[in-house]
Amino acid sequence: MEKLILSIVKPIVDYPDDVRVHVNEEEQRITYRLAVHENDIGKVIGRHGRIAKAIRTVVYAAAGSKQHKRVYMEIDE
Repeated sequence: MEKLILSIVKPIVDYPDDVRVHVNEEEQRITYRLAVHENDIGKVIGRHGRIAKAIRTVVYAAAGSKQHKRVYMEIDE
């Protein structure tokens, strides 16, 4: 799942080397925390959160069939 998130986000940002995905796995859920360069936050979130919502939709759809836990994706600021 981390590779999927990276493959979606890296082409969007100006600083692709600063893109990081941290995974926090608990008993009932998995949280993917996306960290990008401070200048790229707006590009990842998009206007009114449209890009972030689209990224989450893809991640949730891909994870829903593979994971038996609830999957969340957060963007660190």
